[in-house]
Amino acid sequence: MSDERRESDVAAPDTGPPLLNVVGVKLSATGRTFAADAGALSPRAGTRVVIDDGHGTAVAIVAVAASLRAATPPLPRVLRVADARDLAHVAADEARVAEVLAFARERAKARNLPIKMFRVELPRAGGRALFYFAAEQRVDFRDLVRDLAAKVRARVELRQVGVRDEAKMVGGIGSCGRELCCSTFLQKFAPVSIKMAKNQNIALNPTKVSGQCGRLKCCLVYEEANYVEAARRLPRAGKRVQTPDGVGRVGDVDVLRERIRVYFEDQPPKIFTASEVSAIAGPPGARPDGEPDHHDAHDETPPDDSGSGPS
Repeated sequence: MSDERRESDVAAPDTGPPLLNVVGVKLSATGRTFAADAGALSPRAGTRVVIDDGHGTAVAIVAVAASLRAATPPLPRVLRVADARDLAHVAADEARVAEVLAFARERAKARNLPIKMFRVELPRAGGRALFYFAAEQRVDFRDLVRDLAAKVRARVELRQVGVRDEAKMVGGIGSCGRELCCSTFLQKFAPVSIKMAKNQNIALNPTKVSGQCGRLKCCLVYEEANYVEAARRLPRAGKRVQTPDGVGRVGDVDVLRERIRVYFEDQPPKIFTASEVSAIAGPPGARPDGEPDHHDAHDETPPDDSGSGPS
């Protein structure tokens, strides 16, 4: 038998998805970013480009610069960098949207509907016009739909969304000075509870823990697991501990720096590192300081996920 192996006997390697010149684009400043095939183009972030998404052409904004990435075709294609004529069409469409939105708000007010109309998406080719609004309760808007259909001369759909989805669509700048997380990269909303703010030693001030939507900030979730894990190695506030300066009681805990402020009966409070203190063991069956654990059910605030929805 020959030692030579035929080419057909050698299994073809699994190459996986092909490498494409991919850019991240979005159809509006606060829209979802999706991948598109840039072909031979290399547009920078912020560039307006014309794409073909299979339903027609549209002007999109490059959010992520082009790079070679493994991607499974078919992807929307970048046809060209938008020229002056394309941008003129965009400006005309934006003016039309602003006009229709103003009309929708005026008609809602005239019909005494307790709703907040904040976004309009007009159809590109034979589709339906979408009107987004927020309201505290269910609203009968059938008369309003007829008014809007006569204005845009197309099928109309009104969608009621929660306050978080409203903030995601409208966009804005958060208290950190950056664009809202929900408008830039968050794909879905995670449940947030006030307990997360407590675990991170954040002052429970509504202006500190609430976002633009009025609900608890989504960023409270980001480092929650790290704080919880780090806190397991440290004594809780109120526990009696042994320190190089004697026995005291834990007042404040800096979880990230692993520093503990200890209060004494006969001397001013002092700050120690976690390695310098140790919990004092109590009687069998009791907590280390002989007192019940006050971390009970009243801290278990229900998740603040009302108003969240699909991105």
